[in-house]
Amino acid sequence: MAQDASPLRPRPFRRWLAALLPLAVWIATVPGCDPAGPLELVGTVERTQIEMVAPVSEVVTEVAVERGEAVEPRQLLVRLDPTLATAEVRRAEAALARARTAAVVASHELQRAQKLRRTGVTSEQAVERAGLAHDEAIAALRQAEAALDAARKRRADLELRAPEAGVVDQLPYDAGERVPAGAVLAVVVLDEGPWVRVWLPEPYLARTRPGLEAEVRLDGWPGTLRARVQEVAREPTFTPHFALTERERAHLAYETRVELLDVPEGVRPGIPATVRLPTLQAEGTRIRFFGDRNFGDRTR
Repeated sequence: MAQDASPLRPRPFRRWLAALLPLAVWIATVPGCDPAGPLELVGTVERTQIEMVAPVSEVVTEVAVERGEAVEPRQLLVRLDPTLATAEVRRAEAALARARTAAVVASHELQRAQKLRRTGVTSEQAVERAGLAHDEAIAALRQAEAALDAARKRRADLELRAPEAGVVDQLPYDAGERVPAGAVLAVVVLDEGPWVRVWLPEPYLARTRPGLEAEVRLDGWPGTLRARVQEVAREPTFTPHFALTERERAHLAYETRVELLDVPEGVRPGIPATVRLPTLQAEGTRIRFFGDRNFGDRTR
């Protein structure tokens, strides 16, 4: 049988390996991928925001602030129509008045029955019935008081007030509009310091803790800013959740907050940021070597 006259023709396996070698080199040189070096994570600047929602479907009667306005704690933001809530409060007040009267009458009847019993005019059963009626009247009184408190609370909830000092960021509705229950009527950005939200890979979870110092670079700002890890989520954000193999665990990510200690003036939410954590050896990290004959995993 004639042999191929081209002994230098590469085998199919070698051609496949030669095609993947540049990819392997690229993966090994991506910044932040080396588990033995500083970890760089990309995120965005955030500030704590509080959404003020409508407790019921009602008409907006007043918008007391404007977008971008600084507000103080308990300052009125939006008011909803209180007509129905006020009527409910009045009904609860009337029910409370009736309950109080019934309680007074029941108390007098109990005292009268006890007095008659001491003189032998009435029976012990009559005293017990008067006592039960008195207890029932007291229970109805407490129920009426609770109903009035609830009605007043529902009316007060129609006035949405700033929970803390901050700046009004959004006002989706205008006066005169009917809003559905649960609709966001105002968003307040609190005056607390900004922080950066990043996603921490699972191999670094065990060695990243609150208080860990970090550096942050913001797009548009020169130099680096001092920062520290503020919070690391206990549950992963991305699926799968349970029964993970060691290889699959490396795909999980945990939401992490990094607090800015140096806050430049004018930093707004949404600015892209790069967080650099100190050297963290990701213990047990597995790296696939394309040149391995058996394509097994090796620990770096």
